[in-house]
Amino acid sequence: MDRFAGMTVFVKAVELGSFSAAAEAMSTSPQLVGKYVRALEDHLGVRLLNRTTRRQSLTDFGRGYYERAKHILAEVEMAEGLAEETKSVPTGRLRINAPVSFGIRSLSPSLPEYLKAHPQISVELTLSNRAVDVIDEGYDAVFRTGELGDSGLIARPLADYRLVLCASPAYLKTHPAIRHPLDLQQHECLGFSFTELRTHWTFDGPDGRVVVPVSGRVMADHGEPLLCAAVAGIGVLLQPSEIVSEALASGELVGVLPDYLPPTRPLNVIYAPDRRITAKLRSFLDFAVAKFGR
Repeated sequence: MDRFAGMTVFVKAVELGSFSAAAEAMSTSPQLVGKYVRALEDHLGVRLLNRTTRRQSLTDFGRGYYERAKHILAEVEMAEGLAEETKSVPTGRLRINAPVSFGIRSLSPSLPEYLKAHPQISVELTLSNRAVDVIDEGYDAVFRTGELGDSGLIARPLADYRLVLCASPAYLKTHPAIRHPLDLQQHECLGFSFTELRTHWTFDGPDGRVVVPVSGRVMADHGEPLLCAAVAGIGVLLQPSEIVSEALASGELVGVLPDYLPPTRPLNVIYAPDRRITAKLRSFLDFAVAKFGR
């Protein structure tokens, strides 16, 4: 006996209340419905239904089996639906949120490639450094740095976010030498308003992990104003490599404390749990992992 077919017929007979109703819904005969149910009972070695000429009712075992079987059939239907979604053409509007610097320096230059590959997708991108609410604010996908709390959201890990400590040659020439992370306490440290980078910078080096309290005259919630301040010689900067790479290449900034590296920060793309991911979301998640993954 095809156990899956027997399970399907049994669930339909329970839901509709009789073999004849199930037979009509499935375009078959009541006799064949009965045959499937009896074969399933024989396979299980236990009765599922109490049947009389007038009515049928679930046995105690049958009630539990019905709940399990109904769940299994629903999962199978969703799995098949997922296959159909995968084969369908991605279409519709995709709402994305990302941190400002990552969005400007990495995501935005890459989006045209995604849009050209998926001409029926439109993108609404917002950039902010605050932790947005994926569900309440209606985002399809959100890029987020740092450790994730137990939010119930689904995360796809990407390449870690790498921070770089640097300053302008002019600043370093006119201020005390920086030979150890603790020396930063005597310097103007350009503060990032979000996360612990506002007040503490952490480094891993020859003497282990060092956490340094920092302060300075400039505090900003975006990396770009801090970059401008660093290039102008206002202070020492600790920001992601994508922000400072051009200034380092041009010599406007130079690396500081090469033997002490800031810990990398996790970068994830997260989305709300959904048993049937749409083709548009799946296409973007695959793109994000391919472009920014490890």
